[in-house]
Amino acid sequence: MTHDLRPSRPSRSILCLPGSNERAIAKLPSLSMDAVILDLEDAVAEGEKATARDKIRAFFQGPPMEGVERIIRINDLASRHAANDLALVLETNPDAVLIPKVRSPGDILEIAGYLADNDAPDTVRVWAMMETPLSILNAGAIAETGRIAGGRLDALVVGLNDLRKETGVLPDPDRTFVMPWLMQVVLAGRAYGLRVIDAVSNDFRDLERFDRECATGRAMGFDGKMLIHPAQIPAANARYRPSADEIAEADEIIAGFTAPGAEQVNALDIGGRMVERLHYEQALALKARADLIARRDP
Repeated sequence: MTHDLRPSRPSRSILCLPGSNERAIAKLPSLSMDAVILDLEDAVAEGEKATARDKIRAFFQGPPMEGVERIIRINDLASRHAANDLALVLETNPDAVLIPKVRSPGDILEIAGYLADNDAPDTVRVWAMMETPLSILNAGAIAETGRIAGGRLDALVVGLNDLRKETGVLPDPDRTFVMPWLMQVVLAGRAYGLRVIDAVSNDFRDLERFDRECATGRAMGFDGKMLIHPAQIPAANARYRPSADEIAEADEIIAGFTAPGAEQVNALDIGGRMVERLHYEQALALKARADLIARRDP
C-alpha cells in the first residue's frame, strides 16, 4: 500500500550547522531555508560536545523561527554522548531528532520509545540518517516504522559521505555508482509516506554543480536537499519548488476531473494527452505542496 506522495511541510532546503558554531547559529533568522539541523555529531569535535549542547540550548531559549523546522542531530546511540544529547532533546523539544548511523528499525524504535517513556510531546518527530550499508539494505523495514503506532519517523536523509567511506565507492560528479542506493531510499520513503532528503554536496563553492545535483534529485523524487552552506539555499529552494508550467498543468488536470459529469471517469483526454485519475491525485498533491511553499516563501 502506498501513502501520501508529499509531506505536510516544505523540505526543499535543510541547512546543517555545527552546534558549536555560535556565529552561524546567530545568522539563522536571516536565512530562508525550510529547516535547520543543529549537529552534535560529525561536525562537532570530541572536546566540543558539551559546548555545542549549551549553544543549542541557548538557541532554543530564543524566539521560534516561523515556518522553519528545527532538528537536533544527536551522536551515535552507541557513543558516550548519546544520553546527554537525548536529555537536551527532552529539554528543548525540537521538531525532530535526527539519528545518525541508522542500521535497523530497532534504532528508530529505541529513540521513539525513549521519547514516549519520557513524555516528549508527539510533535517531537524522528528523522533517520541513511548512511550505513545496513540502512540501505534495511531501508524498507526502517521506513515502515513511520507507520507503526508511536514510531514517530517522518523523514529519511541520505548520508553519502559515510556510505562512500564504508563501501569504498569513490566520489564522481554524476554519482553514478550510488544512484541505486539513492533510489532505494526514495522508494522506501514513498512506500510509507515519509519525506526523503538528498545528501549534501561537499563543494559549496561550485554552485553550478550543486544546481545540477538539485535538479537531478528533484527528478529522482526527493523532497529536498541537505545543505552545508547558506549559499546553497537559493538553488535548493528554486529547484524543489513546483514550476509555473507544472502548476498550470496541475490546474488543467484538476479542472478536467472536477468538471460536471467527470465524477465517474477514470481517464480523460486533456490537451491531446490521455490523463488518468492517478494523475489527478498527483496534481492535487503538487498543488498542495506549491501552496505550502508559497506561504513559506512567496
